[in-house]
This record gives sequence, structure tokens and C-alpha cells, in this order.
Amino acid sequence: MDARKEMEALVKRLLEYQKAYYVDSHPLVSDMEYDRLYDELKRLEEEYPELVLPDSPTRRVGSDLTNDFPEFRHTIPVLSLDKAYSRDEVISFMDKTISKQQKDLSFVAEEKIDGISMVLYYEKGVLVRGVTRGNGEVGNDVTQNIRTIGAVPLRLTEDADIAVRGEVFLSKEAFVSVNSRLDDDKKAANARNLAAGTVRRQKSVEAASVPLDIFCYEGFWAEGKDAPESHLEILSYLKRLGFKINPHLACFSENREKSMRLLEDAGLKGDAYSFSQMQEYIDQKTAERKNLEYEIDGLVFKVNEIKVREQLGYTEHHPRWAIAYKFESPQAVSKLLSISVQVGRTGRITPVAELEPVALGGSTIRRATLHNQEYIDSLELAIGDTVSIVKRGDVIPQVEDVIEKNEDGNTVYKIDMRCPCCGTTLIKEGAHLFCPNRECPEQQIGLLSFFSSRGQMDIETLGPKTIKMFYDAGLLRKIEDIYTADYSSMVGEKGIGEKTVKAIMDSVNESKKQPFKVVLSSLGISEIGKKSAEILISGGFDSIGKLKEASVEQLTAIDGVGEKTAKIIVESLKDQRLLETIEKLSLSGIHMSASEDDAEHYDDSLSGTVWCVTGSFENFNPRSKAMEEVEKRGGRTTSSVTGKTTHLLAGKGGGSKREDAIRLGVKVVSEEEFIKMLGQKKDKIEPKKEQLELF
Repeated sequence: MDARKEMEALVKRLLEYQKAYYVDSHPLVSDMEYDRLYDELKRLEEEYPELVLPDSPTRRVGSDLTNDFPEFRHTIPVLSLDKAYSRDEVISFMDKTISKQQKDLSFVAEEKIDGISMVLYYEKGVLVRGVTRGNGEVGNDVTQNIRTIGAVPLRLTEDADIAVRGEVFLSKEAFVSVNSRLDDDKKAANARNLAAGTVRRQKSVEAASVPLDIFCYEGFWAEGKDAPESHLEILSYLKRLGFKINPHLACFSENREKSMRLLEDAGLKGDAYSFSQMQEYIDQKTAERKNLEYEIDGLVFKVNEIKVREQLGYTEHHPRWAIAYKFESPQAVSKLLSISVQVGRTGRITPVAELEPVALGGSTIRRATLHNQEYIDSLELAIGDTVSIVKRGDVIPQVEDVIEKNEDGNTVYKIDMRCPCCGTTLIKEGAHLFCPNRECPEQQIGLLSFFSSRGQMDIETLGPKTIKMFYDAGLLRKIEDIYTADYSSMVGEKGIGEKTVKAIMDSVNESKKQPFKVVLSSLGISEIGKKSAEILISGGFDSIGKLKEASVEQLTAIDGVGEKTAKIIVESLKDQRLLETIEKLSLSGIHMSASEDDAEHYDDSLSGTVWCVTGSFENFNPRSKAMEEVEKRGGRTTSSVTGKTTHLLAGKGGGSKREDAIRLGVKVVSEEEFIKMLGQKKDKIEPKKEQLELF
């Protein structure tokens, strides 16, 4: 046998084995045998590179060459679906559709996979292109990364010219496994985000390391070609071509017997229902959701008859023959007007959605976080899109999903690679973009504001607006300037008088009493927050001098300090600018060792206890002040109720934490009981003041 024929035979066998493994879940050979054949094909391809076939399984491994993801105009309609949030809305959709056609219809229901919409284009049975949905008209060509997905056939069983829509996803188990291996700054919030980031990896060899999967659910043929007459037949044909379809499908019609016959005629397994069983089906799928191997966020109901679909047609946004039932209603819906870009104190770039005002959680939301470019890409978000808004942890609003694409043809938003403040070219670290210019005004203002903020050095009179005014005036440029600035020079500027200057000086001098652990966490050193500062001090590094001399090995010997954290701390404390700031702060009387702290004596009556807090309080505002009281008495604090939590301090309006505490047998303590435990009277605990703005 000559090399060409031998390679063709190996490719055919390996593709057959891959389909059996990834699509049918029935391996035909052992891993050892598969590897032997694969290695033989790879050897031949290296010897005869001119004979490499376009559908060779070796192309799934990916390349370390950089992709630039060119745009591609879709040749089929790639629209989103109309949404329903109740059984009645689904039934109404079916009733109206049947009424318009004045004939009996059937509907197919499929799980709505929480993944990334993808279109696969095949010419003569060979995969030529994998394209994201984009704005429905234009998407990104991510073919090289899509080739790495084992369930995507590189060659079909027939030489068909076809476009296929599918959903790329990551199983729950795979998400946990892959995410656990990523650095903290690269971890994804959920499986969908990780899948979206993977299909946009610049190097396909990196995409190949993530076990992405796909379910295909629609096929489109060129005009003049004989196409199936029903959606069930489409799914059956896709399966015969080698595509992986979701086996959890259902058919609805006037009676269960007809639905069962439609499934059998198409040669598919599924659940058969009558229209009267809609509630039963939705309740069942809602209950099963948590036990699936992958995430779903709803169900999709489609007219089964293709001719009826053609008659119903499309709106500009969605097909009239399908509707998506969502398990959870969006907390708020708004229109994305624009995207602004913020620069943080570390130089990190954060895109922010500017929205049409919408009520959410008792407040009016005009802005919501978009996290980073990868998050925007995962949503395929564009200006003008209608979006759903949620509040994570009941605090920070974020854009959750795209409800409807814009009518203006706007494509996915891309962050300008120049800093919006200083114009410096941005750099990428992990999932985030950063401005590397340490002199960037926004970074400096952010660092000054962080240092002075409540919970850090707590300089009440220096809020963000005041700091910006002083920065613009040239009075404050570095942290150490806070203690040496001539604030009296600002008298007469924007309403600042003698009393204001005195208030500033008093709060600045008061901040000099802050203990070393607070100072350390306020310097803005990456990886050193309040908890890590306490860990370092309790581990023997109770002065800035000791920390400057510490090695990575010495820091990692402390329980709770990882190698990455240790390296960042060591490198940060070699920075001459930071060392200069530390020296000048020390000369201004700021505590740079624990021995300098004005220690307040508290008993250890709460030693061995673990506390969590929920709700709002009259005497502890913010509520973190209550947790400070716990820590002063030897107790530990945590952000969530777990089996290790011993006490929950519950104020007014607490949420699910109280229910968790009761379920786990955690003692629930009221504010009044807590004050008694501290051995203090109410009138001795002064409420925490809000940080003041001077104009």
C-alpha cells in the first residue's frame, strides 16, 4: 500500500473511532490501540507533509501559532430566540401558532444549553469553518480552535454542503477540573465563560487542552437541495452525518400516541407528550436540571413541520416558529447605551456598561460591570443590545445575558488597546488588561483613595472627589503627600475654609494611630489584604523591615501563604518607589511594625469561635465594625455560613444566611445579644461615620 492510501485508511479508521468515542459514547478500540494508529498516522504525515488530509485527526491537537479571528459573514440566519418565563407563555405561543395555520402541529422541545452558539460550515462533507454567532450577521472565525473539539466531525459520512448550528459547552465536572488548575486571576465565574474564553484562545494548542463538547440542533441546506420535512428528521439526519445531538428531547402534539409515532418515524429516542402535559414536562426538566452533567438555563420549543416554519418566517430578531422558556426571569432588562472604561489603582482596566435607567433591588441602575474583554466576548455583547441585569451578592450589578441583539448592525465591543486616561498601550495579564504606566493619573488617584478609604487608613475627610481635586491641584500625587501637604494652600478653593482644613488635618493625624496590620494592607501591595496582613504578622513578619528581608521560601513556610503570593510580595518590596513611600510614611509617624502599635487590651472571650454577619445594624455601620470586635477578642470571621461557623450575627433584612445557619445548627445572635457578649453598653459603641466629601 502506498503512503497516500495508507494515510487515507488511517484517517478513516481514526475518525470512525473518534465518533464512536466522543459522539456515540461507545469506544470501539482500546486507548492503546487508538494511540498506536494515531502515532503511525502522525509519523507518515511528518514524512509526507504534502499528503496531509484536511480532516486528519492530528489537526485536533492545535497549533501554537497565534490566531487573529477574522470576521466572517454568515450565509444563514443566526438569530436569537424569543423568550418566555412561564408555562402559560409557552402554551400561548403554541396556541397562536396553531391558530394561524389552522391545522394540527407538533412541537419539539430541547434543553437550552448554557454555552456558546456556534455555526459549523461544511463543503463536500469537510469542515471548512467554525464561526461564532456574533451579531447574527457577522461572527468571528474560530475554526482552528473548533477543530480541537472531539465531538465536532472533521469529515461527514456524506459529501454534504451544509451549515449546522450547535452549542459549545463544558461539562460541570470538566469545568471544576480545568478551573481548579488556573491561577486566581484566570479563573472563570462559570462553565459558559470558560468555554467562551477557550474558543477564543489565541493558540489552538491551548484550546485543545480544554475538553469542550458540542450539541448540534439545526441544519441548513443550499437552495434546491432536498431537505428533511420535519425538525425531528433534521436531528436524525444530523446524527447520521456524525454530529452529536442532545438525546434529551421531547415531542408534543395533540396526543401522546402521535408524539411517540413521530419520534419512532424519525428513528429517534425521546419523550412523548400531549399538549396537556406541558406543566408536567417543565416541572420534570426543572427538577432534573441540577443532576445533568452540563448546565442548562431553559428549554427551547420549536415547530416540528419545516413547511410551516417557512410560512411563519422571521422577525428581525428571532424566528416566529420557536420560543425559549427560561428557568429564571431576569431581575431587570435594559438597553446598553455605551461602554465606558475605568482604570483601577493597580492599572487594571474594567469595562462598565452604561444603561438606560432601570429599577433593580430598590435602586435605579444606570451602570453595571462587564468584568473584562473575555466576559464581553462570551456574551457577544454590542452597543444597542437589550440585556438582563442581576446583582451578584446583592451588591454589584452586572450584565448577565443578551436578551435581544441591536438593530444597528453593531458588532461585539472591543476595548481600545490604549489607556483611556494616559494613552499608554495596554498589556494583557490573564483575563484582564492593564495600563503599565505607574504615573497614570487614574492609578494614582485610585491608590490615594484606597489608602484613605474606610476600612483602610480611614481618613474621613479625604473621599475620592476631594482627593481628585487635590490631585488636579498638584497637592497630592503620592501616598506620602497626605502627611506633608500644605492643606491651608487650598483655602478659598471650591468652598474650602479654615474649618475644613482643620478637619482634614485632624483626620490625617488621627490615621497615624492605625496599627501596622492596617497600614500594611493599605499600601496597595498586590496579595496583601487584611487577612493576609494578619497571617504575615502572626507568622513572625511583624514589621516592614522583616518583610523586606523575607525570601519566598520563608514566606511560603507560613500556613496560608502560597508560592505565587510570596513571589509577588517579595518582588513588590524591591520596588524603589514603594520603598521610598514606606520610608517617608515612617518619618511621618506611621506605624511600620506591630511593636509600634498602641495596643488596646481585649480579652480572648471569643477565641475558638467563627462568626459570619448578615443584615444591617444600628450600632455597627458598616457591619464590618462588628467583625472587628470579634477579631479583637480572638474570634475568626468568615464571609459565608459553613459547617465550621459557630455564630451568625443577624441584623435587620438578613438574607439566606439565616436559613443556612438554622439548617446547620449555627447559633443566631441578635445585635442586642452581641453587645451584651462584648460586655459593653449600647451608648459606648459609636456608629461608624460615613466617609465625608467636602463639596
